[in-house]
Order: sequence, then structure tokens, then C-alpha cells
Amino acid sequence: MSDMYDDVMRVENGEGTEQEYYLSIQRLVNSGTWGLQGSFGRSMMHAIKSGYVMLGTTDARDYYGNHIPSRTQVKDGTHGSRSFVVKNMGEDWAKAMENA
Repeated sequence: MSDMYDDVMRVENGEGTEQEYYLSIQRLVNSGTWGLQGSFGRSMMHAIKSGYVMLGTTDARDYYGNHIPSRTQVKDGTHGSRSFVVKNMGEDWAKAMENA
């Protein structure tokens, strides 16, 4: 199985530890996979707004063509930035997400 398939299945089924689940979401965000069914986009945005994951390294477009900025295109300390993840989950968590 491909890594992306594994990540999609983990998110869809809510499998793995908390960190494994959010690492899968982070990899989907990083790959710009915003065109999957609506529940995936909502899960990705919820994880970003909750401070579990950061935006991807490049900007993207969602299924509807809306612009999704990169983590460097948002203000430091706001949703999707690395510092927002550090504030909510700690430095070690942010490093794991950054390296996903």
C-alpha cells in the first residue's frame, strides 16, 4: 500500500495513536490533498485550527478552488503557523509535524 493510502485510511477510520493520526493529517496537508471528499478537508482544517498540525510548505487550492495559504504565508502565531502548533502542542510535537 502507498503511504498516502495508509494516511487516508488512518484518517477515515480514526486509527493509530493521537500523534500517528495527526501525522497522517499533516502529510495530507503537506501534499496538498485538499480535493478529497469533504470530510477530509474538514478534518484537515479542524486539525489546523486546533493547533495539531500546521499548513503545508506550499499553498494549495481546495476542491472548490479556494486558496489555502502555506505556513509561511500566515502571520506568526496564527492558525496554521508553526508557532501556533508549538503554543498548543509543544516544540517536540511541532518538530514531528514539521518533519512529516
